[in-house]
Amino acid sequence: MAKNGLTMIGAILAVLGLIGLAVPYFTTQETKEVARIGDLKLQATEQKTYSIPPLVAGGALLVGVVLIGASVYRRG
Repeated sequence: MAKNGLTMIGAILAVLGLIGLAVPYFTTQETKEVARIGDLKLQATEQKTYSIPPLVAGGALLVGVVLIGASVYRRG
């Protein structure tokens, strides 16, 4: 893998890790059609909350920093 690619992957992982630590929960909404009678539609909106474990976010941050460091170390 190219050194530039290693740095890019490391930066992406580090940013995702920081976002995961800053915003550990996020919610999505999904609208489902429950029933339909002629032109009448009955819909229900369902909210789902997801959590990002701090160990996963911290691990992504750590791996990202290590990849960036390894890329810089190989250049020198």
